[in-house]
Amino acid sequence: MVKVLHIIEAFAGGVLGALQTLANGLGDEFEQYILYNERAESPKEPEKLFKSGVRFIRSEHLTREISPREDLAAIREVRRIFDEIQPDVVHLHSTKAGAIGRLALDGKKTPIFYSPQGYSFLMYQCSAAKRKMYYVLEKMLGCRPSITVASCEGEYDSAKKVSRQATFINNGVNLTELDRFGLDWDKRPDEIRICTLGRVVPQKDPAMFNRIAAAFPDVKFTWIGGGELESELASPNIEITGWVTKEQAVKRMMDSSVFMLTSLYEGLAFSIMEAMYFKRLCIVSRIPGNVDAITDGKTGYICGTFEEYCRVIRHLLDNGIDGRMTDAAHERVATELNQVVMAREYAQLYKKGINSRK
Repeated sequence: MVKVLHIIEAFAGGVLGALQTLANGLGDEFEQYILYNERAESPKEPEKLFKSGVRFIRSEHLTREISPREDLAAIREVRRIFDEIQPDVVHLHSTKAGAIGRLALDGKKTPIFYSPQGYSFLMYQCSAAKRKMYYVLEKMLGCRPSITVASCEGEYDSAKKVSRQATFINNGVNLTELDRFGLDWDKRPDEIRICTLGRVVPQKDPAMFNRIAAAFPDVKFTWIGGGELESELASPNIEITGWVTKEQAVKRMMDSSVFMLTSLYEGLAFSIMEAMYFKRLCIVSRIPGNVDAITDGKTGYICGTFEEYCRVIRHLLDNGIDGRMTDAAHERVATELNQVVMAREYAQLYKKGINSRK
């Protein structure tokens, strides 16, 4: 039995989705523990999201914000949990857990893997000085004996700049979970309806989403989710659903024909992969992660400016959706970007790391 200790501060959103998919996909030969921080948006009963046997340890000190006092306490806490469990592998998820874990476990012989799921130094809503600080911290921590595992090839390009050792394993979605909805992905509304899914936060660039919606007042736009910047979605043709269940989110996505993601930075977003599998035409921003999922003009559209988004949407309004593109996107997820492939590659990576330390 291989003991894996997952450490995650960002226990919500896409980072949680990546961990959930991985942990549920690993075979019974892996005994898994999750040390996590509970945020306001974290699930109240996380055990319901994971397969039986996964064990949860709620952290008392892992926090989102930088706090010297709490961060030092978190380092001590991680060391204590590590000594109690004696894992064969440690996997750090998100940048804060990556920093605390690598500081706490420096010098340990146990293989340590770190998945950024979107680097903090790419957060364009932060000041240049703060992004520089995050970059320097990643560069310093990247010299420690750990392996960075990027969520896609685009993130891998960033990882190589700040990590001594790096590789990438594409994120993947759980096809069994998506298939259980029993929906016909080929059925789409006759008219163009556009949706997105996620938190309404600076990362997702709601101002751009609103600007695009305002340019097409006769098209219905839906933001599936909620968040701190809902006031920026002021165009009257935008509906904000607020937080909904997975089932409700899928239904709302199926009510649309187009999925649009205007994010400023991403890893390999689960929302895109789900939309691809659901055969919703994807229009996404030209950033690492998005461009790893979508091939422009073949499985969707990649846009870098407001004008490019408008040009694509006008094309769809005039010509409709090319089913060959949505079929190709669906096929890529079905064969490459899924839980089976993702879990298999992580299992091989874990075992390789263990064998290298013997």
